[in-house]
Amino acid sequence: MTSPAQQAMLEQVRSGSGFIAALDQSGGSTPKALALYGIESAEYSNEDEMFGKVHEMRTRIITNSAFNGERILGAILFENTLDREIQAKATAKYLWEEKQVVPFLKVDKGLEAEVDGVQLMKIIPDLDTLLAKANAQNVFGTKMRSVVKLANAQGIEAIVAQQFNVAKQILAAGLIPIIEPEVDINSPEKAQAEELLKAAILTQLDALADDQKVMLKLTLPETANFYVECVAHPKVLKVVALSGGYARDEANTRLADNTGMIASFSRALTQGISAQQCNDKFTETLDAAIADIYTASST
Repeated sequence: MTSPAQQAMLEQVRSGSGFIAALDQSGGSTPKALALYGIESAEYSNEDEMFGKVHEMRTRIITNSAFNGERILGAILFENTLDREIQAKATAKYLWEEKQVVPFLKVDKGLEAEVDGVQLMKIIPDLDTLLAKANAQNVFGTKMRSVVKLANAQGIEAIVAQQFNVAKQILAAGLIPIIEPEVDINSPEKAQAEELLKAAILTQLDALADDQKVMLKLTLPETANFYVECVAHPKVLKVVALSGGYARDEANTRLADNTGMIASFSRALTQGISAQQCNDKFTETLDAAIADIYTASST
């Protein structure tokens, strides 16, 4: 049974304005994220200290006055963040109760080696346990990433089938899955891969039950409004865009050309903020980034 909070979150994601902040850097991507933030590896000596440093970074972002539900619909968290608190409150609950930002949880455990031009997700052990944990903390949905490198029809069909199979398990647990088959922005066959990917996604969407709705997180396409059929599909709650390594200005320009898609940026969101900034400068930089991404998401 849907709780009043879940219903309010659903309504915000479905009809609110804004974008989704991707704050889900995991073990592999955290050192780079910290370095860009101005914290070098010499400042922590093990994984626990590293995750402590990145939680300090996320806490500074989330508690900042510029970060709230007026321009940010949701935020994606890493499981380690879910286990931590902000101002003596579980992070996911803090996001919704204090900031009116809908919490999502990254559930994938990384990528397999490339086969047939794609990298499938690794098997997610104990997924049902993780989903129960998410539900207990009033998390609204999940996110899982795999990667397309080449325009290989067999590989792309496999990657999309895997995403939707896991999505059905997530839906059965009462959560909304964000399906993320990223197309590598450096692929020499990016446009062709996007053609194959869209066809495979639409086939899987059409096969969902009437009461099953998912979200899609897709690389900004080579052709403007390329994913318009996905945006309009009755089984899709929202289509969000990943920045994929594009600098914020280019990501925003591309996003503004795609009506109905909103941002779910990570590096493009945190670009320019640093641990060394005073609070006023930090707020000014974060506010400007949020304003630019919000505007690009409002087309």
